[in-house]
Amino acid sequence: MNCREKSQRNFIEAQKYIPGGVNSPVRSFRGVGGEPIFIDSAKGACLFSVDGEEYIDYVGSWGPMIAGHAHPKVIKAIEKTLQKGTSFGAPTSSETELAKEIRKLVPSMQKIRLVNSGTEATMSALRVARGYTQRELVLKFEGCYHGHADSFLVQAGSGLMTLGKPNSAGVPESVSQQTLVAEFNNQEQVRELFAKYGEQIAAIIVEPVAGNMNCIPSTLEFLQTLREVCDDYGSVLIFDEVMSGFRVALGGAQEVYGIIPDMTTIGKVIGGGLPVGALGGKEKIMDCLAPLGSVYQAGTLSGNPLAVSAGLATLEIIQEENFFRELTLKTQRLLNGLHSVASEHGVAMQSNHMGGMFGLFFDCNEKVTRFSQVHSGVETYNKVFHLLLQKGVYFAPSAYEAGFISSAHQSKHLNDTLRAFNDAISQLVEE
Repeated sequence: MNCREKSQRNFIEAQKYIPGGVNSPVRSFRGVGGEPIFIDSAKGACLFSVDGEEYIDYVGSWGPMIAGHAHPKVIKAIEKTLQKGTSFGAPTSSETELAKEIRKLVPSMQKIRLVNSGTEATMSALRVARGYTQRELVLKFEGCYHGHADSFLVQAGSGLMTLGKPNSAGVPESVSQQTLVAEFNNQEQVRELFAKYGEQIAAIIVEPVAGNMNCIPSTLEFLQTLREVCDDYGSVLIFDEVMSGFRVALGGAQEVYGIIPDMTTIGKVIGGGLPVGALGGKEKIMDCLAPLGSVYQAGTLSGNPLAVSAGLATLEIIQEENFFRELTLKTQRLLNGLHSVASEHGVAMQSNHMGGMFGLFFDCNEKVTRFSQVHSGVETYNKVFHLLLQKGVYFAPSAYEAGFISSAHQSKHLNDTLRAFNDAISQLVEE
């Protein structure tokens, strides 16, 4: 009998009612082949499938579970709030508490607007930047993902840097033509684009630590260039820290690099696993938002009390002494072990990491700093993914997604992962 029989049945049933059987495309396993595993529950560093299988989880709900699944403090906070109600459509003092806590940790976010998702945060930030500057063009980078708003679903055109072209049906050409695309970590292209379009560019938006072309950090020189051209041309620099915020350091990537953006978008960790997002930045920019300014944005569930309570509990946890130091050490220990195994078997592999984020790149012998380098190792990654899955280790079901470690990952989890990886690479080499 197939050990994932229940997952298979669930997937067949889901496809009758949900496009592709999933509510977010990467969950479908189409990136790695095969069919998805349906999850029944999670605790600490592990997932438990409907088939009763246990997996060491390195996805962490794509970032927010930095303290592990079902952390007692987070669950207690949600339960306490739940007794008072789930949504009011009116202000609550806890929303202010969360905004104050975020500003304390990320001082560049002088004023903050809570929303419901990372996509909503980036979409709204872009609208604010356009309203503030009275310009239309925005510059993004190949391989960076900022959600599924029309302006962001673009790819580079015929040249290395150009006005964008839609890479999703339903996105009008006229919308995508407002988005410029350049190569990530290529400051020369940025300067050339600003020389040509600078007076029309409302904003640059960038993931300072990219998490959707696997994990690729920016170079310091690249971010310095972005800051300089935005200062020179009066454009707004937006850091999309939906993934890196509170993940790579307590103050996010901007703390690590020492580069201060004009606006920041965050999510994931500030909801402790519940739907949430936020945009924030300089007061004079954020005051462009209604009801103070003319840039309209609204949301019935924005600042939802359950998400806010979970976020406050999570932010309290990550401020515990040595939290990020220990998280980084765990990540380094895991990657050092993976590299040792790969080297022993003669398998070419590179990795990137920062804080609790990491990425693996196969069939590569040079440091990975740009999107084009990721493609070569996809087939090998897919094979390793399934071999690890068979041994109870759940990595991202896509070679283009970052991995995440939580404070719940203990030595046993890391040791079990390294043994599984050794078995997987041994099998890979023998094939």
